[in-house]
Amino acid sequence: MDKQTATGPFEVNLAPQADPAGVGDPSIGRLSLDKRFHGDLDARSRGQMLGVRTAIGGSAGYVAMELVEGTLAGKSGAFVLQHSSTMDRGTPTQSITVVPDSGTGGLEGLAGSMTIDITDGGHFYRFEYWFAPDAPE
Repeated sequence: MDKQTATGPFEVNLAPQADPAGVGDPSIGRLSLDKRFHGDLDARSRGQMLGVRTAIGGSAGYVAMELVEGTLAGKSGAFVLQHSSTMDRGTPTQSITVVPDSGTGGLEGLAGSMTIDITDGGHFYRFEYWFAPDAPE
């Protein structure tokens, strides 16, 4: 396994979504994701997120699924990221991973995990990734 690292900035637009069934808990927010990645990962993504902020400042949690389409290390295709992250009074725990076997095109066999850093209002990603040994070249 030849692990590689992609880094760069990204922009994200979050838009509140209505609960189509009208039966959801109002303390759980539903949002659409629209991202544009720059740098080693040159891609756009769209997805859905569910999130909760607690009454204690700096404590929250979210889950999301995100379809990423673009190029990574010169290979074009798509893959899905699965998010499950928490913030415990300001301390983040992130789990953002590539859904197994979700890679298509030149990204078939992609695996890895991502971390997100927010610094001075800017969003930055660090993506540790590799390709399965039997992935097409």
